[in-house]
Amino acid sequence: MPEANGENEPPARAPRVATGLKRLLFVGAGLLCVGLAYLGALLPGLPTTPWVLLASYCFARSSPRLERWLKRSPFFGKLIHDWERHRGIRKPVKVLSVCLVVTVVTLSITLSGLPPVAKWGIGVLAAIGVCVIVFVVPTIREQPRA
Repeated sequence: MPEANGENEPPARAPRVATGLKRLLFVGAGLLCVGLAYLGALLPGLPTTPWVLLASYCFARSSPRLERWLKRSPFFGKLIHDWERHRGIRKPVKVLSVCLVVTVVTLSITLSGLPPVAKWGIGVLAAIGVCVIVFVVPTIREQPRA
């Protein structure tokens, strides 16, 4: 009987690779998502993880070579592995994400010359983002070491 954490479950079947124009669109969308993920890693207001997962989805349906490249990436590979295996994100990644969002948004609100309504909008959107990270995205529980 498989364990509750999915350790003994058989691997999921790989999706069928698209051909023609559909393949080209998946490759283009995947490359665009990788670019947005790198931007998200540099700009704390832009998320990284959803773009990496979407790029992996696109590459799985268009280019096994690009999918392998992304999964072997030292920067994004672990995020994809964690999502595929556990359907969640590790606690340190969540903590770093929340800290970066709070820091950048606080600096943006206090140091910018934006009108108050824009500052409130930024604050509300940041609060929604933090709530999604903390309460919606599953946290991977670390396995106790034997």
